[in-house]
This record gives sequence, structure tokens and C-alpha cells, in this order.
Amino acid sequence: MERETNELAQSIAQAKAYLDGDESMVTSHTVTVKPAPRFNAVDIKRIRETNHMTQRVLASYLSISFRTVEAWESGKASPNRSASRLLEMIEKDPRVIELIKA
Repeated sequence: MERETNELAQSIAQAKAYLDGDESMVTSHTVTVKPAPRFNAVDIKRIRETNHMTQRVLASYLSISFRTVEAWESGKASPNRSASRLLEMIEKDPRVIELIKA
């Protein structure tokens, strides 16, 4: 416990020094994240069918109504950025679905 407290105190001191303009005790990294892609009705249906899911199952994984998936696939609506990012992850590596199941 004492070790964790010392590490926390050191981290706080480093953060304070950084905020005061002393960058000598920190390493910073710039990370660029591409915007979530836009998926159209055909894309969404392809992702769903490639992964052998019904609209209800995909909706369950995304924590949305199956009517929402239905609206996406009919072109009446489009996924928001969060849903698009999840669809992108499923498209790139369907194993992400297994993480959701766990």
C-alpha cells in the first residue's frame, strides 16, 4: 500500500510540474484517430449478414432497438458516430463480438 501511495504522490507531483510548465518529468504522445466511417444501408446489411446475425442480434450487441437497425438497412436513418465506430470494429475484426458476449 505504501508503494502505491508513493507512486501516486510521484504522479501527482509530475502532473503538477507539467501544469506549471515543466515538461522534463513527463513524456507526451500525440495520437491521431481517424473519424468513424459512415456506413450506408448496404454496408450495414453486409456486415450483419457476413457475421450471421439477425437485425435483432446486431441490435442487441449495439444496445439499440432492432427497429433502429431496420431503419439503417432501409436507408431511413444512419448510425451515429458511436454506433459507426462499433460497426467498424465488427467489420475489421468480428472477434470483437466475442468480447461483447463475455
